[in-house]
Amino acid sequence: MILGKCPYCDNGNIEVRDKKVSAKSVKLYACSNAHWQTEDGEMFELTPDATCDFKIWQNSLSRYGKWFSYKDIKELLKYKTIEVELLSKKFTKKVYYNKYIILNKEYGVSVLWD
Repeated sequence: MILGKCPYCDNGNIEVRDKKVSAKSVKLYACSNAHWQTEDGEMFELTPDATCDFKIWQNSLSRYGKWFSYKDIKELLKYKTIEVELLSKKFTKKVYYNKYIILNKEYGVSVLWD
């Protein structure tokens, strides 16, 4: 499934890939020009024929209670920034707050923390 154009290369598309990490199924939203290999299912490395390395892991903000959906990624690719609801657990209390997420070539996404 293709979600949009890669923001960092000319002819790549962001596609959905199913990966297993620590025996859990996770979606990887990656450029079609990024080819990954793994030996142990934990460490993923680019293959020599990869021309782009852009990726966003579905669970990259899971510590804040956010898992990226297809819709989130489509909006992020289109508008370059989206507002999301995050969760903080301080002193056993759940606190929800909104923050903006932007694209980041190295990490996939970054949170704008004010």
